[in-house]
Amino acid sequence: MTESARQRWEYATIPLLIHNTKAILDSWGVDGWELVTVLPGPSGSDQLVAYLKRPA
Repeated sequence: MTESARQRWEYATIPLLIHNTKAILDSWGVDGWELVTVLPGPSGSDQLVAYLKRPA
């Protein structure tokens, strides 16, 4: 695959508030971001971090 044919991505990490997760993800989705995964944040399991990507 040539360099020009390869898909390029940009990435974002965002904290998720448990009581507002859907609204937060919907807001980013409207801007073209796709959810890749959700993992516990560095401060422990009470804080979640969403990892997102979209075409650059």
